[in-house]
Amino acid sequence: MIFRFLSVLTEAPNVFLVLFSAFLVAMLTGLAFHEFSHALVADKLGDHTARRMGRLSLNPLRHLDPVGSLLIFFVGFGWAKPVPVNPFNTSNPKRSMTLISFAGPVSNLVMAGLAAIPIKLGLVPFLHPFVDPRFVPALTSQWSHSPADLAGLFLGTIVLLNVLLAIFNLIPIAPLDGFRAAVGLLPDGLSQSLARLEPWGPGILMLLIFAPFLTGGQINPLFDLMDPLIGFLLNLFVGNGGAIRIA
Repeated sequence: MIFRFLSVLTEAPNVFLVLFSAFLVAMLTGLAFHEFSHALVADKLGDHTARRMGRLSLNPLRHLDPVGSLLIFFVGFGWAKPVPVNPFNTSNPKRSMTLISFAGPVSNLVMAGLAAIPIKLGLVPFLHPFVDPRFVPALTSQWSHSPADLAGLFLGTIVLLNVLLAIFNLIPIAPLDGFRAAVGLLPDGLSQSLARLEPWGPGILMLLIFAPFLTGGQINPLFDLMDPLIGFLLNLFVGNGGAIRIA
């Protein structure tokens, strides 16, 4: 995603620096806090696997996954290394797996909500880079118009990336959090049937992620699936649910 803005580097280096910083902050804090939250909830529920493996930490280096991190920069959402958990160490494994799974996406929504406060208060505008590349030259002057606009671009990008991380991870496809949450929520028979599909999950997920690139942007099933919830959350956080258009 960020590499689409290399042309901005010569025309408005301050804009590129703000965008790069926002993506980096979202990756380091959003992904690290996401995985830490999984580890913390598991630990509180009685499973200390993550603690023993050094994953009960806010240090991003303990959590970042190379592929998932690169996807943040290329497509705007990704993942970190999954925190090792064993819900059978808890008193109610299915309930625990559900709570542990939801902890990560909830943490991203907390990050988005915090970054959105100055925008919600009207101190800075809500700006973000998820626009048609054809509009970037015209928008560059708007993004760099004032320090408030640059601050709005920085915070707006963090809000949107964390919203995307939360919703993306709630999709019920392995190895995403939504898959494990669904396994924990469904009745035993359906839960076991879904769990047997786990080995197919990564391949299906990669196909869905790269569908826009393989079809020239004509097919984007992930965004079509995520769009309604993105709009709802952006309305909640910044009052502009129609602001995003991934192209």
